[in-house]
Amino acid sequence: MQTYLVGGAVRDELLGLEVKDRDWVVVGATPEQMLTQGFTQVGSDFPVFLHPKTHEEYALARTERKQGHGYHGFSVYSAPDVTLEEDLMRRDLTINAMARSDAGELIDPFNGRKDLEARELRHVSLAFKEDPLRILRTARFAARFQPLGFGVCAETMELMRSMVAEGEVEHLVAERVWQEIQRALHENSPGTFFQVLRDCGALAVLIPELQPEPHFRAAINALQCVHASDGSTAERFAALFCALDEAASTKRTKALKAPNDCQQLTRLLAIFIPALKQLDSERPDADTLLGLLEKADLWRRPERFSLLLNAVECTLEPKNQRQLDILKCAADATQGVDPKALMEQGFLGKELGNAIQTVRLARITQAICSSTS
Repeated sequence: MQTYLVGGAVRDELLGLEVKDRDWVVVGATPEQMLTQGFTQVGSDFPVFLHPKTHEEYALARTERKQGHGYHGFSVYSAPDVTLEEDLMRRDLTINAMARSDAGELIDPFNGRKDLEARELRHVSLAFKEDPLRILRTARFAARFQPLGFGVCAETMELMRSMVAEGEVEHLVAERVWQEIQRALHENSPGTFFQVLRDCGALAVLIPELQPEPHFRAAINALQCVHASDGSTAERFAALFCALDEAASTKRTKALKAPNDCQQLTRLLAIFIPALKQLDSERPDADTLLGLLEKADLWRRPERFSLLLNAVECTLEPKNQRQLDILKCAADATQGVDPKALMEQGFLGKELGNAIQTVRLARITQAICSSTS
């Protein structure tokens, strides 16, 4: 039985980056042997074990064979006769297909170190074609390592284009797509992820609304702005759809099965952008501003409103920033309305709600008059 450090830990060590997670491959062992040594089995599709002390993952060497479409269309073979090279061959990119022995020897059968030095993302073998999720993973690695000068090599890009043309991307399940998008949104250069998908044709399948150049450029610029301010996942996701109307953005975010907070912020951004562009910055309408604040549910969801403001600020053109300042002024003016004080004045039920709205409207009117005078 032999144990090897594999994958990202070896890659990052060679790049001089901090190694955060370590994965191991065990060659020549059976599940029974692993359990006897105190490991805990956690894998159901194939044997993966947790080390009794470090809790790091140890997977038995395995091979995979394509049996159908999509992520689950594989049969897995794991046995003591599977070699390390056979295990590494099933991996996606050469830079992820290296291993290091207990003695420190680098095992690199597919020239991953050479591709690291050349700053190229290259597929290990034509088995890459068997899993369309690898297109998204490659795009995500491009987004992670773009600041270091990495790019997808021409051969791999051509292979990904052929996979898209053959319809493989259409078989990806929404949950897996979302997982890759969510991770990519927080990579070092998130816009690169979507650029690679666009270059290989996958974006037109997964998010066709972003394919037109004006929409794509607006999305990337807004995303980069939110990224620079270390925005949340919801802010980053909403920024992608800043050029779309409410109906189009709502349809796509639902199809991607994004979490509710991402869907809600995207929808609000689609409402606010055109509304603010149409707002008269010289004579802003108080009723319009109050209506926007009510749609945003400002007083019950102030944290979400703050995220919305950040996303709006990264999306609006400089010529419309004045409207954003007016919105912020209106939001500030409505804070501190005391329902108890109004109840003491005799307002109850529906009348109380109307009274709160009247006070808020009056405060907005006064605030915008002061700001525009």
